[in-house]
Amino acid sequence: MINAQRFTFSRLAIYATLIFAAAIYLVPLVVMLLTSFKSPEDIRTGNLLSWPQVIEGIGWIKAWDSVGGYFWNSVKITVPAVLISTFIGAMNGYVLSMWRFRGSQLFFGLLLFGCFLPFQTVLLPASFTIGKLGLANTTTGLVLVHVVYGLAFTTLFFRNYYVSIPDALVKAARLDGAGFFTIFGRILLPMSIPIVMVCLIWQFTQIWNDFLFGVVFASGDAQPITVALNNLVNTSTGAKEYNVDMAAAMIAGLPTLLVYIFAGKYFLRGLTSGAVKG
Repeated sequence: MINAQRFTFSRLAIYATLIFAAAIYLVPLVVMLLTSFKSPEDIRTGNLLSWPQVIEGIGWIKAWDSVGGYFWNSVKITVPAVLISTFIGAMNGYVLSMWRFRGSQLFFGLLLFGCFLPFQTVLLPASFTIGKLGLANTTTGLVLVHVVYGLAFTTLFFRNYYVSIPDALVKAARLDGAGFFTIFGRILLPMSIPIVMVCLIWQFTQIWNDFLFGVVFASGDAQPITVALNNLVNTSTGAKEYNVDMAAAMIAGLPTLLVYIFAGKYFLRGLTSGAVKG
């Protein structure tokens, strides 16, 4: 009886701590959401957590008018960059784990350096490259930069996942006459859903939330929403419209929030699926 009471008390203490931590973590989100629906008068007279006297959507309308076009820029940058870097990373991981060649380990080791390079170190060479290709200040140039920078991570994820797959499976397919692309497309890819989800979520978060590449490699109408949000907050004239700023921030952060709400469990499952071997 005493042990059961201790167990119940421990569970309650754990839940209480988690609920408290979650509440503290969610306070900024609640403040942003409430402020986005307030009128300027409510913002001046009320406190941060006060409920709007009158719920207004004008802040969201103005925010979309300011950053809506840049939102679609981020979509045009993020979607192809995520898909391309994930596919190439899958091919790299497949080759480095199943079709090893002379120097493959050295190549993989050198590729891993890309995971530790900060963004700042690639600004000059990337600027030179996309300038020579005629892609400066375009969304296509940003797609190229994000694909190249993300390949080190996606290759690492897929390589570590594929080394956990038994070699006998691939050898049996070779004996049955399956070639390079047949093994990859019909055997490995259907088994790779967990790690594909990891790469998709990882790359989507990194690319959508990027500010540095967006502000350096794009300008004007080609900029992503993170740069547009910074410009909106820091270059507004006249009275400060905090409801517009908060609504714009919510618009910018909503896609990644939805991704983790609906696919977060697959991210954790995929990260641990290849942790046994390799």
